[in-house]
Amino acid sequence: MAEQNNNQRRSRRQQPVNNTYGHLPPQALEVENAVLGALMIDKDAYAIVCELLYPESFYDPRHQMIYTAIRDLNMEEKPVDVLTVTERLAKSGTLEEVGGPGYVAELSSKVASSANIEYHAQIIAQKSLARQLISFSSVIQTKAFDETVDVEELMQEAEGSLFELSQRNMKKDYTQINPVIEQALKVIQAAAANSDGLTGISTGYYKLDDMTSGWQNSDLVIIAGRPAMGKTSFALSMAKNIAADSRVPMAFFSLEMSNVQLVNRLISNACEIQGSKILNGQLQRDEWDRIDKHINNLLDAPLYIDDTPGLSVFELRTKARRLVREHGVKLIMIDYLQLMNANGMRFGSRQEEVSTISRSLKGLAKELDIPILALSQLNRGVEGREGIEGKRPMLSDLRESGAIEQDADMVLFVHRPEYYHIYQDENGRDLRGMAQIIIAKHRKGATGDVLLTFRGEFTRFENPEDRNLDNRAPMDGGEIRGSRVNGEDNNPIPPMDNGPLPF
Repeated sequence: MAEQNNNQRRSRRQQPVNNTYGHLPPQALEVENAVLGALMIDKDAYAIVCELLYPESFYDPRHQMIYTAIRDLNMEEKPVDVLTVTERLAKSGTLEEVGGPGYVAELSSKVASSANIEYHAQIIAQKSLARQLISFSSVIQTKAFDETVDVEELMQEAEGSLFELSQRNMKKDYTQINPVIEQALKVIQAAAANSDGLTGISTGYYKLDDMTSGWQNSDLVIIAGRPAMGKTSFALSMAKNIAADSRVPMAFFSLEMSNVQLVNRLISNACEIQGSKILNGQLQRDEWDRIDKHINNLLDAPLYIDDTPGLSVFELRTKARRLVREHGVKLIMIDYLQLMNANGMRFGSRQEEVSTISRSLKGLAKELDIPILALSQLNRGVEGREGIEGKRPMLSDLRESGAIEQDADMVLFVHRPEYYHIYQDENGRDLRGMAQIIIAKHRKGATGDVLLTFRGEFTRFENPEDRNLDNRAPMDGGEIRGSRVNGEDNNPIPPMDNGPLPF
């Protein structure tokens, strides 16, 4: 009987282990040994792996402590070898925990050179990333089984965590200057070949294009203003110029209005029909004729509208990548920045969250290599100031975060002095029916003002030249900033209603 039991135990020991239900975390212990050994025999080896490896990249806790000691010695510009690493571990009280001086010496004895250290470090980094992904998916899976967790919030949290993980592990190497010079020369040559001197996407406004050379790839442009200044109207007017007139693919993310409301305003803009009439349907025959005539310009326009409420910056990133990949989108507009959120991340204040959003938008513009235009609110500082200049918005008026100003390549203000019952500028020029586009920050060029015609009944901004409105002379001579002045006022504009837009 005893012999039979011994045979059964021996049989069980000889059976192969079934690993189907038991997985070891991704690891490469022998490679970790080789990297640590190489770091202790080559003083220049750490510079090769320091951007790839962190203490937590190592699977073995002993190796994490040894790598920390090597890192600290390098940061202090002290020699790194078996003796100095052993001494540092002893000083930190972890020498016996890693296996004593014998284990440290054993690591360095296993390698002859650091010839393959970069390749070995990449293996360790990949294994570490795989472990992080396993941990990430495990947390998400556990929360998904929890009936009390909101699935939509969980999706945004998962997207945010995955984005953070990808950012931490994304490395961009340096570039020798020659290919960058070639790229820069191509841009200059393209501008020289273009009679308009544009290197970016045309705004549809001549003087604004003169000052900006068009919206540039990888730029974050902030378009800010107080309520009722016409920020959305300005954005929609440009969307019509870019997507409908120039047929440049673009996306419009509207967090404030539904897609139908947005398209109604586009129809009002393109067909010159009052928004109130489009809302109530009380159109005259000539207005129906204008719709028939101009609506074809909007049909089939490469304009993609997303009206997801409470859009997170991580959702935007996912959708933007798909729009660029599938539809060749060249520009993105967001209305407006303060309505976005950064779900999945915790912040001490709203200012910190807005800072994260603006920084993420700038990163997305660089990643996709397209311009991103984001509308932004201003704080109430403008309302408390007096005089013509007092009502002009300033960079310090940007709402909720100074980081917006810091992250933006360009900051524009939409300003209608007429709204504040200011009908002349400092040079005596008539400002009724006009809007100032104030370029307050421009990393790549000049700042200044551009004067446009604002037609509030059609939610539309126009070039003054389009209706011969640029031919008014200043009342006491002089010239408006960013605008040429010739001739006399042959077509005066009556004061417009200062109330909110019709819809």
